[in-house]
Parts: sequence; C-alpha cells; structure tokens
Amino acid sequence: MIPEKRYFTIGEVAALCCVKPHVLRYWEQEFSQIKPAKRRGNRRYYQRDDVLMIRKIKTLLYEQGFTIGGARTQLTLDTVGVTKGIETDTEVKKLIADLEGVLQRLKTHETG
Repeated sequence: MIPEKRYFTIGEVAALCCVKPHVLRYWEQEFSQIKPAKRRGNRRYYQRDDVLMIRKIKTLLYEQGFTIGGARTQLTLDTVGVTKGIETDTEVKKLIADLEGVLQRLKTHETG
C-alpha cells in the first residue's frame, strides 16, 4: 500500500518498491515514464504515479523476465493499447447509435 502523500523521497520509494536507490536512479535514465521532481541539491521527489510506474517496471523486469528494452517496449504498447481501446470504444458507440437509427427508420417504414 502506498501512503497518502504528495511526494516521496528516493529512500521511501526504494522501501515501497523493494529496490535499491541506485536502481531507481538507473531506471530514471532508461524509462522516460519516471520523472521525479528535482529540488534543492538535486534531491528527487517522486509522486504516487512514479511509484506505481516503478512497481510496474519492477514486475516487467523481475517477475515477467523482460529486458530493459523489452520492458520499455511493453510500456509503450500498454500506453498505445489504452489509447486504441478508447478510440475503439468510441467507434463502437457511434456504430451502435447509427444502427439504432437505422432500426428506428425501418420500424417507422414498416408501420407507415
């Protein structure tokens, strides 16, 4: 469970995700999806979305056996899939509305 906080330090994120801080710094370089805010003295402050993304990356790498490049590709495909799903959902709703209109006209034509 992730505590209800706005920002997390690298140490807190390392503990929440069970990875070492140097791994987090490396993953920042490899995955553009991880973007902690940097403040005084280059200190990193992660947000909840960063923690969730780090957990997803850890799952891809450690549990599913992806390479860094494979995990990067998978994250890109996941993002494209979500967008495609939204587009498809909109298209399906439009098609249903069009078909309901045709059905209504056919019913009107039969009774008229």
